[in-house]
Amino acid sequence: MNEEIVQSEDLKEVIAANLVHLRQEAGLTQLQLAELLNYSDKAVSKWERGESVPDLRVLIKLADLYHISLDDIVRTKPEKRLMPRLNLQKKHVLITLLSVGLVGVIATAVFMIFFYITPLRNYAYLSYVCAPLVASVVFTVFSALWYRRLTLAIAASLVLWSIILIIHVFLRLFTSIPVWPFYLVAGGMQILIAGWFVLRKLYKPDKKAQ
Repeated sequence: MNEEIVQSEDLKEVIAANLVHLRQEAGLTQLQLAELLNYSDKAVSKWERGESVPDLRVLIKLADLYHISLDDIVRTKPEKRLMPRLNLQKKHVLITLLSVGLVGVIATAVFMIFFYITPLRNYAYLSYVCAPLVASVVFTVFSALWYRRLTLAIAASLVLWSIILIIHVFLRLFTSIPVWPFYLVAGGMQILIAGWFVLRKLYKPDKKAQ
């Protein structure tokens, strides 16, 4: 198949068309792609409308994200439109689910070990009490890497309430300390998490819009 590098005057149109196609094939919204690139969704929109062209650094990062070459973004193929080699969003979701599932498997293994050790048998269930915290930390890490700010805020909330669950169970099991003050603290921290998300949403920087 013949391929030809487009002339400079047509470059914006070709890159714009390729970027739209690649993003859609990867199952990403403009906002999700913008957050992966640490740019604003307005900048992504301008690229896809052909109003501006991403700089070389961004083009290289896009090629890496879609697992294609830089030439694939700036070239036109008359018989076939570009196709990314993987669906990023589905891959990220799959990795996240597998990682969280692995936490459950490990928790079950620990439960089985404790269950067959007589002195620890009555405490074997605590592996499942601690598992949500580990799973939520894993989810938080992936949320920070791949997902939107709302997902990150939800993940942070899960970490918070997983910690409260552990505190609740351990205090009731081993002490007579009242649990309710910890819920008051957790409620305040939840408000802070929600406030952080709202502020990030309202004051999202747009200095990278091109």
